[in-house]
Amino acid sequence: MSAYETISYEVSDRVAHLEFNRPDALNALTNQMESEIREALLEFDLDEQAWVLVLSGKGKAFCAGVDLRSHTSFAIDKGEAERSAGAVEALKKGHIGGAQHLRGTGGEGWLGRTVNYKPVIGAVHGFALGGGAHIAAECDLLVVSEDTQMAISETTLGMSGSRTWAKIKTFMPAKLASEMLLTGRRFPGAELYRLGLANRLTPNGKHLEAAMELAQQLLAAPPLAVRDGVRVTRKQWVNLAADMDAQMQLSRLHLTEDFKEASRAFAEKRKPVFKAR
Repeated sequence: MSAYETISYEVSDRVAHLEFNRPDALNALTNQMESEIREALLEFDLDEQAWVLVLSGKGKAFCAGVDLRSHTSFAIDKGEAERSAGAVEALKKGHIGGAQHLRGTGGEGWLGRTVNYKPVIGAVHGFALGGGAHIAAECDLLVVSEDTQMAISETTLGMSGSRTWAKIKTFMPAKLASEMLLTGRRFPGAELYRLGLANRLTPNGKHLEAAMELAQQLLAAPPLAVRDGVRVTRKQWVNLAADMDAQMQLSRLHLTEDFKEASRAFAEKRKPVFKAR
């Protein structure tokens, strides 16, 4: 078992399990957490004893987005303070929000650049917002619980969620993926399953168990053939997401008045007034 502070990572019987471990902040992403996730993903990729990875979040949520304490250019995803006492404290100290950073990785995101293309199963419950939706959308297979709420929340913050959209639209109807992008609406687990983004829908609390069962099904197949399938399916979204990344950099939405207004409105507990400037 590897030593990390913001995540846990372990391997047993060829199945690796990476769990986000900032439950009091709804597993919001910090610089340190992002670095540790990348380190664990590389560890998994290069470990000959690990053939499948299950990705999950500890506590009440998968991942509620970005923690502003380490990402100072991002706004707040509204409403999280109503969900968890831990989140209230997290929001007092920082923000939870978008996925637009990803530290210069562009369209490759978390899983687009790899050596061995081993399968990753997302086990999602509670919030998967902004950065949480981003990494969930990249998983090769996805299990969601009934309490899952997934959203491309960047739009409501005055930012671009185009890279997440590029990945989601690969696996579910494009018009509905566009609705996620254009409105920031949260899609519940049952809807994600019905639309084909998720492979399994489980009762609350059963998502990790179902993901582990799915991992066993993958282990029963020839591993090199499985990895070839992973390589093919990931290639569907990498180029499009990279193109979206280039366009996103040109938009410079973080410099707009509307972006600043979204942050101010949250702090002042009022409805934002946008001016398309």
